Amino acid sequence: MNLLAPRVGPPWPAATRIRLDIAYDGTDFAGWASQPGFRTVQAQIEEGLATILRRFPPHPTLIVAGRTDAGVHARGQVAHFDLTPEQADALVRAKRGTGDRPPLPLAVAVQRRLSGVLVTQPDIVLRRATVVPTSFDARFSALWRRYEYRISDLHALRDPQQRLRTTWHPGKLDVDLMDAGAANLVGLHDFAAYCKPRPGATTIRTLQDFQWRRDDDGVLIATLTADAFCHSMVRALVGACVSVGEGKLDAARLVNLHIERARITEFKVMPPEGLTLMDVGYPEDAALGIRSLETRNRRALPTL
Repeated sequence: MNLLAPRVGPPWPAATRIRLDIAYDGTDFAGWASQPGFRTVQAQIEEGLATILRRFPPHPTLIVAGRTDAGVHARGQVAHFDLTPEQADALVRAKRGTGDRPPLPLAVAVQRRLSGVLVTQPDIVLRRATVVPTSFDARFSALWRRYEYRISDLHALRDPQQRLRTTWHPGKLDVDLMDAGAANLVGLHDFAAYCKPRPGATTIRTLQDFQWRRDDDGVLIATLTADAFCHSMVRALVGACVSVGEGKLDAARLVNLHIERARITEFKVMPPEGLTLMDVGYPEDAALGIRSLETRNRRALPTL
């Protein structure tokens, strides 16, 4: 006779993958990625995970869609982490004194408990937690990332309530010239002229969309969508268009810059506070693994 009681609860797999949708004000962070001695978004969330799973080490580490720089904001950042069966079971297990209340779904339990810890960090908001297939990879499964950059020039209303997410420009900018210059950059190119070089990293990207407009307050808003962005690429592209809008750089010159494939000094990289990661797009679940493999392959320009 087996005297061992059967395990109560869902049969957790070897690893359960959780997707987090996150928003944050990047003003007081030294970027997303953990750095010793600095306050970062990744470190704060991982410390929260370590707190709610302190009896079940090691705590999970996060894989992120886009490693934002210091001062850059996010409305639609995506990250994932894995839970062991013991960690998943601990999160859904009913607390003592709650009677016969049924256990919460795992995603709900993660969001509630992690948000309860992050309440002391009001510049981070956990918007959603979701159980996803293990083929989901926040970084490599992404089809696109969409950023927005805000500039208030002399034509625009300067709203002090928006100052932490808007760059103030001292002159007047021609939005039509900037939009025309941005259109020249759309497509598959080597963006070495607009990227801070990193050893072994490719600078070939597909810029799927790049547009400029003014909102109802006259604020210039750039929208950029790409399969991925290399280091400082968005702020450099915006800076090049600002030089066009000032009349210092011809719109056609932007095309030559990505053909030359060398970092130049004809424009300034814009400050981080105007930049926000808005959304990240992913394929259907059945295509996640294929997309991840495609993204891991080193990009190359087509041979003419």
